[in-house]
Amino acid sequence: QVQLVESGGGLVQAGGSLRLSCAASGSASSSIDSIGWFRQVPAKEREVVSAITWSGGTYYADSVKGRFTISRDNAKNTVYLQMNSLLPEDTAVYYCAGRLGSLRTAGYDYSDWGQGTQVTVSL
Repeated sequence: QVQLVESGGGLVQAGGSLRLSCAASGSASSSIDSIGWFRQVPAKEREVVSAITWSGGTYYADSVKGRFTISRDNAKNTVYLQMNSLLPEDTAVYYCAGRLGSLRTAGYDYSDWGQGTQVTVSL
């Protein structure tokens, strides 16, 4: 069993910053090799934002490159997504997801999902 819990969402003005956290726990949490951050807005497909492996490999969607930074604390089994220079189009529910194996960018490659945290960026 793996539990993923996101936190850190909220309401922020455009240009502001938020840091999301994804804490992994459970008997099988040590089996997770990669964590991805995804986001979704109503009536749109879920999209990958960023991903990281426990060994340090990273991926960023073009839309967030230079603004978002993903990092991990292996000792705390936690992955962070630092979001700077936020834009209204970053508004979405953000989910973290875990998988066994190398970094992937498709949601269907991830087996464990958190409940999501709302990020709202106002003008």
